[in-house]
Amino acid sequence: MRGIGCLLTGIELFPGNIQGGGETPAGWASGRSIDQEIGEFLQADPATATRFSSLEFGVLVPNRADTWTRMVYAGPNRPVTPIDDPYQMFDRLYGQTKDRESLQSVLDDVRADLATLAAKLPAEDRRLLEEHTELVRKFERELASHHEVASHPVPVLEEGVVEQNDQMPTISRMQIDLLVASLQADFTRVATLQFTNSVGQPSMKWLGFQDKQHDLSHKPNSDADAQEKLTKINAWYAGEIAHLARKLADTPEPGGDGSMLDHTTILWTNELGEGNSHSHNDIPWCFVGGGLGFRGGRMIDAGGLPHNRLLLTLAHAMGHTQLGRFGNPDFCGDGPLTGLS
Repeated sequence: MRGIGCLLTGIELFPGNIQGGGETPAGWASGRSIDQEIGEFLQADPATATRFSSLEFGVLVPNRADTWTRMVYAGPNRPVTPIDDPYQMFDRLYGQTKDRESLQSVLDDVRADLATLAAKLPAEDRRLLEEHTELVRKFERELASHHEVASHPVPVLEEGVVEQNDQMPTISRMQIDLLVASLQADFTRVATLQFTNSVGQPSMKWLGFQDKQHDLSHKPNSDADAQEKLTKINAWYAGEIAHLARKLADTPEPGGDGSMLDHTTILWTNELGEGNSHSHNDIPWCFVGGGLGFRGGRMIDAGGLPHNRLLLTLAHAMGHTQLGRFGNPDFCGDGPLTGLS
């Protein structure tokens, strides 16, 4: 549980009542995740501002909101729910103009009501209300953005796909198509794609067996059958990342040279270094693409350095060079990592 909550935030979880794999229950992460930090930084500059500061895609992520299911945080105690219904994501990206006009009218009324209510509340309640007001402002900024939907091919989604285990490969490809389209249209420059959840139990029957992933991950390393199946599972996930990379490589960079993969960096990671021991050591971080200028084709042993420094490196590579610390400052050491470019 700490793995998924700390993965992109680099900071501890608040105390809470959700029981994890250890002895102490915990709550939400106590800081924002790096994707949200970078997204807000880009939004502050008109030259890099987009319709959405970020987009959160999911594949079979449970609807229940707890520390096991959320990896993106807008701030302390503010988990962001991924959209794991491709049809819902399509509507968010390509909703009709009349729908947006209707929502704008509603937001005008809500904004006025919030302003009236704020004057009557004590300080702590006003702070919470301000968070809601900021969400209203964010919706308004999205509505005010005028992006030509016709400037890129709109994805055509397969009809009638239901969110269930056996449809996981189809949902994954649908979400990847939408993710690439959102980047191509410059709807956003930051996106996350989350497969299931911590302690997720997909049964990948399309790989030839029915064992559930989390159960397999707790088998001892000496269990040859479990290791073979886990290797096939991880190879399937790698294939989905490869599909995303191919889609980007096959798409010309809008208004630029080369492909979108030349101008995009995919980060593929996992919340644990080893499932059966719940180890947070040796968590893999795989980079694909040329967007951040990292030199690929190699494996680097970071020597046990806290991953906060890698998160800082991502921010600096995106131009957010004034960010000196991220997450728990005690783990930021000498700042961004060197030698990646």
